Amino acid sequence: MNLNTLPNWLTLMRILALPALILLTLSPGRGLGIAAALLFSAAAITDLLDGYIARKTGQVSSFGKLVDPIADKILVSTAFIMLVHLQRVPGWIVALIIAREFAVSGLRAYAGTQKIVIAAGFSGKIKTTLQILAVIAFLVNEPLWGVPFRPLGWILLIAAFIATMWSGYLYFADYFSGASLIVEEEGP
Repeated sequence: MNLNTLPNWLTLMRILALPALILLTLSPGRGLGIAAALLFSAAAITDLLDGYIARKTGQVSSFGKLVDPIADKILVSTAFIMLVHLQRVPGWIVALIIAREFAVSGLRAYAGTQKIVIAAGFSGKIKTTLQILAVIAFLVNEPLWGVPFRPLGWILLIAAFIATMWSGYLYFADYFSGASLIVEEEGP
């Protein structure tokens, strides 16, 4: 299996962007916030690109299936933690969002030991989109181009928090009810 593919490199770039994101968010400042928002946005866009490219070019790999969702969670979690550091978002909300990510990842790993795949649901995609938009708004944090980013960030954060908790509930409810589960067939 060839791991040296564009989709895998895009996934790894999300992880490699983390040190720069952390440096840009160590202290508040309009210029640093905009730079951090641009870097975070670029990294988040690679999440859309890697999956699309992998499917279109037949480069879907086990590595990508495993590392892609981890890279997403690391990117968003790191950004949220740095926003707590900047005192822009409450730590308890971030703690619950990250706890949900660990819980669902743990559920998926456990299901995998039973040869069950819990596919990503639409609610999870909405959750991720709202989280990314909330992070971007709080990184900018000041009015720009007539957009009140801080109040917008609060609206998006509340929506992201609700979507995060709801999608987490749905994953567990689906697992325990047997809905939306794909049982892997045994190989030869």
